[in-house]
Amino acid sequence: MAKAKKSKEVVVPENYVVSKDKDGYMNPVMLAFFHGKLTDWRKELIKESSETIQNTLQETELQKPDLADRASAETDHALELRTRDRERKLVNKINSALQRIKEGEYGYCEETGDEIGVARLEARPVATLSLEAQEMHERKEKIHRDD
Repeated sequence: MAKAKKSKEVVVPENYVVSKDKDGYMNPVMLAFFHGKLTDWRKELIKESSETIQNTLQETELQKPDLADRASAETDHALELRTRDRERKLVNKINSALQRIKEGEYGYCEETGDEIGVARLEARPVATLSLEAQEMHERKEKIHRDD
């Protein structure tokens, strides 16, 4: 597994298109691009979570006289909490990805050490497995689920 070089502040060009170019896979500009993408995504999730806590969850009145209204409010509340829990887990995955960037391990499969691939990382920046390893993992999971 190739380790990325530590460098000073790398500037990502405006309209940068991620591709494996002459500088190679996970070059400093590419790493800076994914670092920025992950950081922005984390900020947005935290902002949405804070807004939900301040606006939705604190203002939700669960003690409604009408049973249908109460059930509806409780369902909405539970759905919002599940959504926030999924986002909390996603923030943890983003933090792990940022740590892998810092350690020079980002973009490489945790199981095989192979490149995950630019297209996969653009679609899922928190990916830790190559497409092949992910498919193998899902096949194994399906086999165990069917047992």
